[in-house]
Amino acid sequence: MTERPAQRTPNRQLAALIAEAGFSNAGLARRVDQLGLEHGLDLRYDKTSVTRWLRGQQPRGTTPALIAEVFTRRLGRRLSAQDLGLDACAPVYAGLEFAGSPEEAVDIIGGLWRKDSGSHAELRKIAFTPAGLVVPSRDWLIGRADEKVARTEVPVPVRIPAQGRPATPRLAVPVEPSRRRPPAERGPGQKVSGGDLAALRSVGELFRSLDDRYGGGHARQALVRYLEHELEPMLRGTYGEQTGRRLFAAAADLTRLAGWTSYDIAAHGLAQRYFVQALRLSQAAGDRAYGSYVLVTMSRQAVYLGHGREAVQLARVAQQGVGTSAPPVVQTLLHAAEARAHGLLGEVRACTAALVRAERALEAARPGDEVPHWARFFDEAQLADEFGHCHRDLQQFRAAAQHAERSLQLRAPVYARSRLFCRVVLATARLGLGELDQACQLAAEAAGQAAEMRSVRATEYVRDFERRLEPYRDAAPVRGYRDKVAALG
Repeated sequence: MTERPAQRTPNRQLAALIAEAGFSNAGLARRVDQLGLEHGLDLRYDKTSVTRWLRGQQPRGTTPALIAEVFTRRLGRRLSAQDLGLDACAPVYAGLEFAGSPEEAVDIIGGLWRKDSGSHAELRKIAFTPAGLVVPSRDWLIGRADEKVARTEVPVPVRIPAQGRPATPRLAVPVEPSRRRPPAERGPGQKVSGGDLAALRSVGELFRSLDDRYGGGHARQALVRYLEHELEPMLRGTYGEQTGRRLFAAAADLTRLAGWTSYDIAAHGLAQRYFVQALRLSQAAGDRAYGSYVLVTMSRQAVYLGHGREAVQLARVAQQGVGTSAPPVVQTLLHAAEARAHGLLGEVRACTAALVRAERALEAARPGDEVPHWARFFDEAQLADEFGHCHRDLQQFRAAAQHAERSLQLRAPVYARSRLFCRVVLATARLGLGELDQACQLAAEAAGQAAEMRSVRATEYVRDFERRLEPYRDAAPVRGYRDKVAALG
């Protein structure tokens, strides 16, 4: 790596943190190289490199961000390159920060929206980082709602880098009505109304419906542009405490949805960042239950990517964060997420215990209970789906088939992608029971549905089944299945 000429001032900040972390120079270099590999970087640092950094030499490119992340993982608190006495650098970890204030949270998420709505294709290639789950979930668990979110004065907008602090201080000035944009074009400084909040809820319902039916890739970019051009100016507008809490709640919900659609197209690092920011926005909203839902979403992504232990921890943090105060349906959702993680790990007893808790919680729900709008999807069909997935992962195929069939009977057609997943689970169970004809028929139906969606997850479910078919590749039903799939193009 080519580096800048050495400076004369030793880097005492870096030296102090090396001592605190208990690193040797060689150990720090090795960890930076390993972290670089996670992001496709072939770094060749050694103990001599660290000695040069300590003498004041500045590493180039993304390396300062990587060094900062190494210390963040070791010490359990978020550190920036500047905290290490290093220059600001390319934002490898921008978006994983758990902001210290609502204003900072808006700066971070606004920056993500702007980059994502543009032509920044590399943003969708950022790697998922399991260690990036630790600090945000811990900070949410021990944190409390922000004391104040109201904005009665509007700061002069200051664009900041994706990583770091504003270059100049904000100046609080009253809003000048004459400088406001026309009503047809929202700009920072305008007052947020009840109509604005209702519109945000409607937008969320629209994009959720599109995602359920057609996959996250169909309207994801339109959602992100809406967040950039409509929601960010609202967050930078004026509002009182009550309106502000509701605004941040809507922002958390739409940001989680942007992450969910990113997850569905396999933009996993970007999705992770959206989820972290949705978690922070939920804290500004003072909505503890919604924060637990975001953590469950993060847990599900971790399960999908094969990080079972992290998924269990996220589900348990979500449960601990709300205690027994959440409605029964929310409790069901939290326990089901933990069960899925235990199922992935093959932990039969823990998985079964979590499923029992989920089932009992749903049985405790009563007609007329107040259920958050984001949890209303979790019903008997969804619980049967969770049971089916868990039993499949535990290779308990007869039980998996029974629950998958029940879920398909109960699940409404509007949840097209969920029905596809469940159909593949049923096909896998039939295959495990030796019912090759039925398995291939079910999978062919799912493959046809996947071809109509823009969902990498849907495609991956079908491919997972096809990998399981490999031992039977010469059987007539399998040849027929492959012919049908080939005809789909």
